[in-house]
Amino acid sequence: MLKEFRTFIARGNVLDLAVAVIIGAAFSKIITSLTDDILMPLIGKVFGGLDFSSYFLILGEVPAALTGSSDYEALKKAGVPLLGYGAFVTVAVNFLIVAFIIFLLIRSVNRVMPKAEEAAPAAEPADIALLREIRDELRKKV
Repeated sequence: MLKEFRTFIARGNVLDLAVAVIIGAAFSKIITSLTDDILMPLIGKVFGGLDFSSYFLILGEVPAALTGSSDYEALKKAGVPLLGYGAFVTVAVNFLIVAFIIFLLIRSVNRVMPKAEEAAPAAEPADIALLREIRDELRKKV
């Protein structure tokens, strides 16, 4: 069993996948920082100081110490049930950025990679050719 596991891990595609996961995790942190630290503040500035993290609905009771608080993180840590749609907007922007970057990457790779030549159509089987000739002859007689 250990030998099979070692053979499985030594495959090239498993190692490639492991590298991709590690790079993907690092890339995710970069995108999160880009969104949280650069894009969302700019979007907030354009829309008049809008801070998406402060948009949430309180769905349950708030402890007396946090009554009147608008700190999403503090309320969340206190166990207050919240509907954090502002945090969702931030995550959605993260997704759109990642999807766009992947689109650009795939587009670039497709331009660089040589296109596979279109295969010549296969020769028509003899019986099909014979049937076409018979059909054409019958059409001429009609």
